[in-house]
Amino acid sequence: MTNHYLTELDLTPEQTRALLQSAIALKEERNRGVRREDLAGRHVALYFEKPSVRTRVSFTVGVQELGGQVVELAAANTKLGQGEEVADFARVMGRYVHALVARVFDQRRLEVMAKHAGIPVVNALSDTRHPAQALADAQTILERKGRIEGLRFTFVGDGNNVAASSGLLFAALGADVRIASPLGYELSDDIRRLGEDLAGRFEQVEDVDEAVRGADVLYTDTWVSMGQEEQRMERLSKFRAYSINAETLAKAAPDCAVMHCLPAVPGDEITTDVMYGSQSAIWDQAENRLHAQKALLCYLLQS
Repeated sequence: MTNHYLTELDLTPEQTRALLQSAIALKEERNRGVRREDLAGRHVALYFEKPSVRTRVSFTVGVQELGGQVVELAAANTKLGQGEEVADFARVMGRYVHALVARVFDQRRLEVMAKHAGIPVVNALSDTRHPAQALADAQTILERKGRIEGLRFTFVGDGNNVAASSGLLFAALGADVRIASPLGYELSDDIRRLGEDLAGRFEQVEDVDEAVRGADVLYTDTWVSMGQEEQRMERLSKFRAYSINAETLAKAAPDCAVMHCLPAVPGDEITTDVMYGSQSAIWDQAENRLHAQKALLCYLLQS
């Protein structure tokens, strides 16, 4: 097991289950006002190449609630890649702080950081993966359903980093996973190969009706991510049939939980009535970023 968290499969299923239980316990303790000092005397650097709301706030608050200190960095106030090599940046960070959380454009940059930092490196989002989000997603469904194994998990939309990470993690934990995407927007071949040897079924499909029928979890994400604005009109035309609306939800299981990693565009990938409806788990999911990441940092810095 690596001491980094660059992908959702860096932990074994057993380690992930234990971490999720820890996240649930941390959530309960926070609600009771219990103070923790697990990261007392520890410093965590947050490096962001992309704008962030939930990721920045949840990691910052999480470190502080565990008694640690945050150092905020960004591409705008460093010379990373513009006069300083990524490996050198990582070597120096490893001598200053106890963990590095990075939100980057390129997954390979994270891998270089992990190779040279000598401290835990956490993927807070890259072009191919979003494992911190996947942990919060798994916690949310575990709280709602009491289990993940045997559930039918369906992601509808772009085969992006969120679809990859949450789909792979749920399959690793024994769920039956379907990723429904239009042609040309499917998961990469590398991600599909990773899904072949997991505990649960992992399948890419095109047909939305096939994917959502009987689903226990319906998940979607924005159709136009950062950096894709010029593709907006093309994407809207290709994804229109992949919206989660009342008609789509009616084909799922009666107690299906609806998920979205946010920010959302109501009326595109999800309709307002579903997003704010009784089956929405979106706000619990957003909150659980805090608790799942606290559990992850405790695990990485105390193991």
